[in-house]
Amino acid sequence: MQIKTSRKSGFTLVEIMIVVAIIGLLAAIAIPNFVKARETAQKNACIANLKQIDGAKEQWALEQKLTSGAPDDDNAINGYLKNSVGPGCPANGTYSYNVVGVSPSCSLGPTLGHTI
Repeated sequence: MQIKTSRKSGFTLVEIMIVVAIIGLLAAIAIPNFVKARETAQKNACIANLKQIDGAKEQWALEQKLTSGAPDDDNAINGYLKNSVGPGCPANGTYSYNVVGVSPSCSLGPTLGHTI
């Protein structure tokens, strides 16, 4: 004679709550790190763009025989950049090319460190 035992398989409420708590803890740790990594990547890309603009501006000024303090021509300088288009700040800042001899700047430089 066989005895039938009914054994239900599945997860208990406590097990599910523990898993949800662990996932919540991991998310609480990971999400701020992802946000910080994104901001750092945007800052580094902005600085790289500023260096490209500065190099293009210096080359343009050299070819035009301009000295420090001479006004810049953004459209002419863009001709020295890839695709003849000025880059955009990845964090939605705006670039100022500034006069010859002064490094270009980003509007987010004072607040987020987007400076050369």
